[in-house]
Amino acid sequence: MTTNSEDSTSVVLNCAIDPATTASAVRRRLTTALDDLGDDHRYDVLLVVTELVSNVLDHASGVGRLRVRWSPVPCTVFVEVDDTSPLQPVHGRSRLGGARGRGIVVVDGLSGRWGTRASADGGKTVFAAVGCGPPR
Repeated sequence: MTTNSEDSTSVVLNCAIDPATTASAVRRRLTTALDDLGDDHRYDVLLVVTELVSNVLDHASGVGRLRVRWSPVPCTVFVEVDDTSPLQPVHGRSRLGGARGRGIVVVDGLSGRWGTRASADGGKTVFAAVGCGPPR
């Protein structure tokens, strides 16, 4: 796991996701990397990252990559998670049972936009842009 702080437009977190990855470890690193972000906005980003990383661990092979970038103007944090599964995220339903399936609903509610891109290896990238400007 690496963090960069060269400037506010650089990647602030770039790390592999594997079965040993824990959301709490990712959140700790990201909390430090986004220390200059307001508490409410940082919390929104942490929730989005937690949900997207959990989706890789729960629904894909458990292997992927997380990238988080921060752009100051307009203030936006971009989250991208790669995985090897061709299955698309499902809004409001989970393949793991009725008590699950709210992750993408959370991502949708906290992000200005989110979506997926197919990757050449047959997998996908799920992305979200979380605004950190004035209150919504």
